[in-house]
Amino acid sequence: MRQYNPDSIAPPAGAYSHAIEVPAGARRLYVSGQVGVAPDGTLGADAGEQARIIWDNIASILAEAEMGMADLVKVTAYLTDPADLPAYAKGRGGILGDARPCSTLVYVPALVKPEWKVEVEVIAAKIDG
Repeated sequence: MRQYNPDSIAPPAGAYSHAIEVPAGARRLYVSGQVGVAPDGTLGADAGEQARIIWDNIASILAEAEMGMADLVKVTAYLTDPADLPAYAKGRGGILGDARPCSTLVYVPALVKPEWKVEVEVIAAKIDG
């Protein structure tokens, strides 16, 4: 994958890339929106715990596909409260490490269930071989 952050525009405002090119022949994985529900069915108590669970779940899905955080191409996150951004960012940054996928974060009035504070969907791609 090739990242694009041209000098002719402002640099990314955070830990992401402006664009990523996925070469022909790469396997692509589209992950549905994940919410902060742990494997035992419990919901994280707050946005920070929900974010941690979400990123753990995403890591598990990627591992099942023989991929990792470095293979993420696009992240789209939905938060219901701007005050939860620091907690979300901590959970995201703690697992992404040096990965810099393209990223969009949107504040929404609600998710499908009112107790859900964060939802994240991702796209990953990997060249095998």
